[in-house]
Amino acid sequence: MIVLEDVLRDRGSRYAASAGPVTTRAGIESFLAELRQRRRFAKATHHSWAAVLSNGGPLKGDDGEAGAGAVILKMLEREGLTDHIVVVTRWYGGVNLGGDRFAHVVTCTRAALAALRDSLQAKGART
Repeated sequence: MIVLEDVLRDRGSRYAASAGPVTTRAGIESFLAELRQRRRFAKATHHSWAAVLSNGGPLKGDDGEAGAGAVILKMLEREGLTDHIVVVTRWYGGVNLGGDRFAHVVTCTRAALAALRDSLQAKGART
């Protein structure tokens, strides 16, 4: 599991990004449960996520952050990444961010995808 804490802050809200391999819906649930077991992440307001499973198709969850899962999913599909999940976590800071929240989801997803690419390349170099 790759966890990038404190990717960005805006008007009191804080964002983090996480990514890792999953191959089933149960794997997605397990990934989210493991993330929520982290003390800091247990207190988050939203855990928006998306994954494209090779045997289950595209799946997403907004967790109350309307439209965020769709943004993550679109980026995963463009990347051609299957059997991995990306989660964007938000701690609400008390101020509605309007459309800026989508830009923040994109920024966090890009950071997670870059970290995932680096991790996959490092594993490929070791084998």
